[in-house]
Amino acid sequence: MAQQQAQVKFTAVKPQLMVKTPKAVDAVNFYKSAFGAVEAGRSACCPPPTAEQNLPNILCAQLELAGCSFVVYNDGSAPQKIEGIGNQLCLETDDVEAAISKAVSAGAVVEGEVTEGGGACCGGRVGKVKDPYGYVWLICSPSNKCAPVEA
Repeated sequence: MAQQQAQVKFTAVKPQLMVKTPKAVDAVNFYKSAFGAVEAGRSACCPPPTAEQNLPNILCAQLELAGCSFVVYNDGSAPQKIEGIGNQLCLETDDVEAAISKAVSAGAVVEGEVTEGGGACCGGRVGKVKDPYGYVWLICSPSNKCAPVEA
């Protein structure tokens, strides 16, 4: 007799951004300053792992941004990005240029020019910034609604 599989319901998707230890504190401050993220909680280990480190060592911090949450954490084994492989995070806003300017003021670097997008995520204007921790953020105007396409 076949055993019935249990139904699984996921309640959230939380991207986890690994940063080289001990940069999580700096990364959290960057995401607050650049994108207006709000810290929802953090866990820290004390005492700090080294005598030179004055700030608490964040194990992880949960941030809220545009109705979603993501986690930033220290990881001494955080992989170095291999060119051409990785991920991007997409933020939607009505003022792409102002959002890019704010991110750059906080320490991000612009990658390329603002263009008119054509992809599923960004159907309008789109610009790219790389944060100080190596993550690429697409800053997009709201995408146009597309007609459904059969799979």
